[in-house]
Amino acid sequence: MENNNGLKVLFWLLLICCCLPLVTAPMALTAGIAYGIILGNPWSKATSVWSRRLLQASVVGLGFGMNMPELLKTGKDAFVYTAISIVFTMAVGLLLGKAFKIPQRTSTLISFGSAICGGSAIAAMAPVIKAESEEIGVALATVFTLNSVALIIFPPIGHLLDMAQRQFGLWSALAIHDTSSVVGAAAAYGTAALAVGTTVKLTRALWIMPAALIAAWVSKSEGKVKFPMFILGFILAAVIKTALPQLDMVWNPLNAIAKQSLVVTLFLIGSGLTREVIGRTGVKPLAQGVLLWIAVSVTSGFAIISGWIS
Repeated sequence: MENNNGLKVLFWLLLICCCLPLVTAPMALTAGIAYGIILGNPWSKATSVWSRRLLQASVVGLGFGMNMPELLKTGKDAFVYTAISIVFTMAVGLLLGKAFKIPQRTSTLISFGSAICGGSAIAAMAPVIKAESEEIGVALATVFTLNSVALIIFPPIGHLLDMAQRQFGLWSALAIHDTSSVVGAAAAYGTAALAVGTTVKLTRALWIMPAALIAAWVSKSEGKVKFPMFILGFILAAVIKTALPQLDMVWNPLNAIAKQSLVVTLFLIGSGLTREVIGRTGVKPLAQGVLLWIAVSVTSGFAIISGWIS
């Protein structure tokens, strides 16, 4: 009992430290992963819920640091190549699922989560294809594990490839699954990368609704499709900031708070990567996720560096 209380106290101390400006996104993520794998998360379910809520609130807050004309231009430019990326990812993912003989619903969830928006996309698709809780858990664990790895390795790879801020923002938005991981990796790379990465990633996330509706129509499912409302909050915040620039003394602190809350979010996400989660993933689904992720990362990275996507 005393040992368990000690683990909880340590968890809260680390969480409080992540609220301090001197703690960066990579530091928070590393601390969270180390805690989760070595000690285990005493509040795994609560952490999952609150990390999602805090992420959504943080993304809305990031909107107060955006300029609406630039946001619209980036979103417009991203619309076509995010659509191409989604189709490519879904096709390759389903082919890999068949090759590894992974159950169809599990394969679909992993492919859909990889193609669009990680956990949010999986949550939207699950009721459409009537997935079981275990299938959802395996898909989430697979995508979540790869998200955590992406947060660690993408910034160093970006520097190794000498990517510009915009190039890295585009790459992270197209190749990393979850919004939190895109924002975390881009934030670690630079302010400009964060702005581009967030905008393009949210443009990509807009495809959740039409893609899930198409899947529902094809499978003749009656499951409900939920739209991620935090995307609208992000756009509204950008509109308010652009319309009222004289209140930057208000918007700038809100944006700074949002950026630091992302650091806290990354600690929570990292702490959720426990040995139990890794063990539940399984070899075949993880192999599908890893190979799909490599295919998308290499293809999109090559297209960006070659200037096909800019």
